[in-house]
Amino acid sequence: MDDKVNYLLRLGDNALILSQQLAQWCGKGPALEEDMALTNVALDLLGQTRMWYDYAAELEGAGRDQDQLAYLRDAHDFKNCLLLEQPNGNYADTLVRQFYFDAWHYFLIDGLTRGSDARIAAIAEKALKEVTYHLRRSGDLMVRLGDGTDISRAKTQAAVDALWMYSGEAFAYDAVDEAMVAAGVAPPAAGLRAQWLAHVAEILAEATLTMPPADAWMQRGGKQGRHSEHLGYILAEMQFLQRAYPGVSW
Repeated sequence: MDDKVNYLLRLGDNALILSQQLAQWCGKGPALEEDMALTNVALDLLGQTRMWYDYAAELEGAGRDQDQLAYLRDAHDFKNCLLLEQPNGNYADTLVRQFYFDAWHYFLIDGLTRGSDARIAAIAEKALKEVTYHLRRSGDLMVRLGDGTDISRAKTQAAVDALWMYSGEAFAYDAVDEAMVAAGVAPPAAGLRAQWLAHVAEILAEATLTMPPADAWMQRGGKQGRHSEHLGYILAEMQFLQRAYPGVSW
């Protein structure tokens, strides 16, 4: 598969899987305002997915569209980071997962706006306002929960620690990522990692939470299609209708 197509699928898969996870909170949020906000974040990510998939399908030239990419690929064909398929858990688990992703996503999208591929830069420019809001929102909530009650702080710290080993995969560049860096499309890993660590450290300090070691061992493999068992359950729910009734349309 072409490196750029692969890279676009990674961007789309990240947004799609997280969108699907967040959609499961619809109607179950801890407060009405937060329920609506989280659903809107899911919709933002779904819109970004469609743009990445459309471009990937055009470059691939295999006749697939965004629906086929979303609903007719198996788990090993998805390229999302492992962080995003981790269970929703309690609200602290969901929020920490979101914050880790948002911090990386913001700095990546900002970098892509200055890349050499005009189409990718345009999509990133359109998404930048959304991901800026996402990061501000999740960061604010991290502070509220971390610097809140003893229970909220304990649950948030537990989530910070448990999900930390999934936070580094996005910065573990492989041949596909490096090809995009060499082509001037994507920003290099070192700069993104430094920006991410600095921002995460700032927010965790304000939230009175302890930041795990930056050099801790990290999980990886999702970008290459090696996933946890959780992705299978996510796809089973998300793809059921299309798999049960092939070609169905509204």
